[in-house]
Amino acid sequence: MIDLQQSGQGLEGYGMLAAQLESLLADERDFIANAAQFSAFLFNQLDDLNWAGFYLNRNEELVLGPFQGQIACVRIPFGRGVCGAAAATLQTQRVEDVHAFPGHIACDSASNSELVVPLVKDGRLIGVLDLDSPKLARFAEQDQAGIEQLAAIFLRLTDC
Repeated sequence: MIDLQQSGQGLEGYGMLAAQLESLLADERDFIANAAQFSAFLFNQLDDLNWAGFYLNRNEELVLGPFQGQIACVRIPFGRGVCGAAAATLQTQRVEDVHAFPGHIACDSASNSELVVPLVKDGRLIGVLDLDSPKLARFAEQDQAGIEQLAAIFLRLTDC
């Protein structure tokens, strides 16, 4: 596992992860296969995660997709919770303390911070990539930039 905050690698560490992800997804275009691989990759490569996965846009509602971690909420309305806010605004949500986030949905009571990246391809919301941590303020600006970079690689190498 890579602790990018404590190692001092920052975005350089994400550069290594980007190269690994490119290689992992290079020979497959299927969305479900790549989403499953990507969520497992993140869950196993990043420290202090207790959930990594996808919620998919299904008729203006987010529906659970491939993930790693504890059982999760199955449906999330746009605008509700951190994932719903990312879907509604099409902006990454980086939340230091989810318990202070208005409308937070507690799918896993162990989660304390969250990073959610909207996945937009050809102007259309595919879904969101959701990372949860039991650690407060787990995700820094460099994590946001790095995960957004990895999400862009996923979208480029995946049919969706």
